[in-house]
Parts: sequence; structure tokens; C-alpha cells
Amino acid sequence: MSSAAPTAPDAAPEQALRVARRVDRRPRAARLLAAVHRHRADLLVALVWVVLAGWLTHGLWPDPSGRTLALNPEDQTLYEWFLAVDARALLGDFDLLTDRLNAPDGVNLMANTTVIALGIVFAPVTLLLGAPVSFALLAAANLAGTAAAWYLLLHRMLRARRLAAALGAGLCGFGPGMVSQTNSHLHMTAQWLVPVIVWLVVRLLRAADPGPATPGRARPGGPDRRRMVTSAAGLAGAVSAQVFIGEEVLFLAAVTLLVMAIGYAVADRDLARRALPGFAGGLAIAAGLSLLVLGYPLWFQFAGPQGVADGMFTPAYFSADLSSWWTVSPLSVAGSDEAARLTTGPAEYNTFLGWPLLLVTVACAIWAGRRRLVFACVVAGLVMGALSLGPEVVLGGTRTALPGPYALIGGLPVVDGALPMRFALALLPIVATLLVLAVDRALRGTGRARRLVPLAVGAALLPIFPTPLPTTARPAVPEFITGGHWRQCVPPGGVLVPVPLPTPREPGPMRWATAADAAFSLPEGFFIGPYGRGGTAAMGTFKQPTSALLADVARRGDQPAIGDEQRRQAARDADFWGASCVALADDAPHAESLRSTLEQLYGPGTRVADAWIWRV
Repeated sequence: MSSAAPTAPDAAPEQALRVARRVDRRPRAARLLAAVHRHRADLLVALVWVVLAGWLTHGLWPDPSGRTLALNPEDQTLYEWFLAVDARALLGDFDLLTDRLNAPDGVNLMANTTVIALGIVFAPVTLLLGAPVSFALLAAANLAGTAAAWYLLLHRMLRARRLAAALGAGLCGFGPGMVSQTNSHLHMTAQWLVPVIVWLVVRLLRAADPGPATPGRARPGGPDRRRMVTSAAGLAGAVSAQVFIGEEVLFLAAVTLLVMAIGYAVADRDLARRALPGFAGGLAIAAGLSLLVLGYPLWFQFAGPQGVADGMFTPAYFSADLSSWWTVSPLSVAGSDEAARLTTGPAEYNTFLGWPLLLVTVACAIWAGRRRLVFACVVAGLVMGALSLGPEVVLGGTRTALPGPYALIGGLPVVDGALPMRFALALLPIVATLLVLAVDRALRGTGRARRLVPLAVGAALLPIFPTPLPTTARPAVPEFITGGHWRQCVPPGGVLVPVPLPTPREPGPMRWATAADAAFSLPEGFFIGPYGRGGTAAMGTFKQPTSALLADVARRGDQPAIGDEQRRQAARDADFWGASCVALADDAPHAESLRSTLEQLYGPGTRVADAWIWRV
């Protein structure tokens, strides 16, 4: 029997209030230190992710402007230009149809992977330090941020032990597909909002579930409508933000969640019957709120000026090789360069999980028990993995003529905009969840499994541990640009014609505009626009005759015969572009031949810094 004196009914609340007030009166620094101490283990895990991401991208850090990712430098040039254009929003000079490339038609930013939200957030960095610095920061931050976000979800929502959550989050953030996509695809690696979307969907489902009937309560309580509305509003905000970061990641997350929801409903039909009406209503609210924000941008993307309504990549070409699933990525410690032949390029090692991880994942799924989440993950993993094989199964580089499941959905609107092999990226969080459930169960138990399961998972993850991304030096931007000398011949917002002009295969001159914070426009360039057959999507645009002539000189070094017709055509092309100035840098290929050709077309040039210019 307690010897404590009885207290008045209101004493406990008053005492709690006094304690809260004392806490609130503590200095802010003290409260911060207390929070750091309380979450020190989680902060240590996050620090590990930051260090690992910095190590993987360390080749860029000595000189972001002078270094480039060696395996995909063209895309890095493109994304740095995107970041420079996005940053102009901070200057009040931004539109979804930018005139800073492909003059005079412009480029539809929504139809390209322009990471608008990231570019605006990093605008101060871009304007102060340059787009290459922002690119290097984002390349690392996307990896660390994605891992940290999944860690919080796995640790907090699944209530998994920290070790289990850390192993799973590491695979989500630093798996082969993520490291591979870091070769310049910022829109694919910025996945730190996906765990937030998953959490909001689960929160909405829980709020919509009135609970099962019990013997003492014939009718279950109703759904938590307030929580449903807040969850739907939060989901709308997260979805809207993700659209302006990377639509393809959002699409893959939506498909995965849909398949998992179906699998979960099959495993728990009572929950489906109870929660479906409210859950569907909450999703409808989220969709409606999202459309208020996204309606115009999405219309602009598909039907606006320079918009495209279809994908430009061939699904059959971008299909995952079945044998790549049990092969280790060339960007992993146990990988080999020979494995690169099983995919389309170094940015698409999405399926290279390796046979040790596949075997351990299957064992973990079996050992984790007959749980509804395990069933949903297995179903989603099989579906997304099968879709990655594309319309025709490829094995060891040979097409088998066996149709793949993707053939059932190929050609549908939006679906064709996603590459089949990228469906495999959804396997990272799915596999991670299965591993986390197994490791967490082992850590909570006793016996040999407590050590054996974590050791087996760790051993399976070791072969795919990532290696630093290869980098290489790149040519310096001409002093004509970095020194601001371009202003002598081009007004702000005017059109500068670099020679040779930028193309998707050789976008180097776009770095001129990037270095100048996209303060002037360029003709042609590297982008997606409606220049395919019948107005379909294509990479780049048609070359004007003068551009084609100069490109041929840059490639071969021959000096063509220039007559009156070529000079008249050069004048017409300059008028078409709205050009103020043509510029030739000293380090251009076959610079002397190009200079001679330009002098025949436009007359004597003017020397400015390390370039020749012609005012047209």
C-alpha cells in the first residue's frame, strides 16, 4: 500500500504545468544541447550518411568548376545549366518557358527534368558560388538525405531497432541504383520526400480505419476526420513539391504504393473493408488540393508552348537485363567493369543487387513470418522487378522473344515517360524493409538468430558497398565569360552564339551560360522539345544551315568555300536566333579554321580577352 499522501484531482496537471514552465525557461542553448543528447544516436547515424556521401563524391570537391563526373559529363553540364536557370527565380527572372536556351523558341522547363524546387532552394549558393558547387552539394545531399529520411521512417514508423533501421536506410540511400543515378541524374536521386509521402499515406490509412468491432462495442468508432484532413493536406504538399523535384520518382513511388496497397488489402480484407471508404476519400482530397497547385504546371508541361505529351525513349532499349539482377554493380567494391555491358550506361545500374543480397532477402522474407507487410513487400517487389524487364525479356544481352509484363502497360499515357529499368529503383526500399523486419525480429529475440541474421544481412550488403564516383578534369570556361567581357557584345537577356553551338552530344558551350548565371541566351542546345517526327519529343532541335556548317568545320578542320549564298544564309540565321554576337574561344576545336570561316561569313572579328567576337 502506498504511503504517499493523497493529492487533489487538479494537483497533477498543475504540477506538470509548473514543470513545463521551468523547462520553457531554460536557455535556448540548454534546450538544444538536451535535444542533441537525447537524439545523439540518430544524429550519429545521419553523420555517417553525410560522411559516406561526401566520400563518394569527393572527386568533385577540390574544384567543382574544373571537375566533372567522368561517366556522364554531358548530363552534369545540363543539370548545372538547369540550376543556373532555376536560380534566376531569386532575381525575379524566371518562367516555365525559358528563353535562355534554344533561342528563339525557348525550352519548356516542365517538360525537362529541371529540378526546379532544388534549384530555387539552392539559388543563393548558385548565385554566390556557382552552379557546379550547387551540383556537387546536391549530388551528395541527395544520397545522405534519402538515407536519413528512410532511417527515420523505418525507426519511427516500423519501430525498428536502430541497427536494423540503419542497415535498411543505407541500402535505400546508397544502393547500386542510387549511386549509379548520382552520375548527374539529380531528379532521380532526390528521393528524401518519398519516405514522407509513405508516412503520410500510412497516417491517412490509420486515420481512416474506424477500428474493428469488439464484443463490448458492436459498432466501431468512426474515422479520425481531423487527422484524415491534415494527412491529406500534408500529402498534397509533399506530392506537389516532388513534382517540381522529379516527377519520375513520384510516379514510381505511386505505382509501388498502389501495388503494396492491393497486396496489403488481399492479406487483410477486414482492414480493407473498414478503411477503404475513408482512405479513398482522403486520397481524393489530397488529389484535389494537389491539382490546385499542379493543374497549370502540368497543363503547361503537356500542352503548353514547347511542351511534349509523350516520352522520347524507347522502352525496348531501356529494359533491364534479367541477368543484371544477380550481378554486382561496377560501382560496387565487388563489381567488375565487364558487368557494364548488361545495361545502357553508367547511370542505369538500377538492378545490380547481386546474388548474395537476393538470396538473403528471400530468406529474410520467409523468416520474418506471415506478416501482412511482408506479403505486400513481396508482391510489390515481384511486380516492380518484372516491369523493369521491359516489353521483351533480355538475358545476358540477348533478346529472348519472351514478352515481359511491361508489354501490358506500354503505350499508356505517362507510363511511356518512365524508363522500364527504373522500375527497379523501387526494389531498394522494398528489399530494405524486408531486411529491416528480419533483423529487428532477430534483435528482439534470443538464441543464435540474434547474431546470425544481422551478420547474414551485413555480409550480403558488403559486396554492393559503393566506391567513389570517378571524376575527371574539364576545360576551363573562357575568361571572356568568367571575366564578364561578354557584356561588351551582348546585353543582359540577349543572345550569344558560341562556336560551335551546343548540342546534346556536345553541350560544353552551355557552361558559358551557366558561368554567367544564365544572364544571356543560347541558340540550340541540350534539352527535350517537340522536334521529333510529327511534333513528338526529341533531344535538341534542328540545326540551322550556318550551325551545321560551323559544326562540320569544328569536327573536320576543313575550310569550306564561302560565297554570297553562305553569307546571306549566315545573316538569316543570325536574325532567326535574334543574335547580338557570335563568339569563338581560343580553345575551340580547330579554332583557326573556325575563325577563318567566321571572318568570311561575318567579316573581321574583334579580339576580347581569350575569344574573338563578331557583332551581327
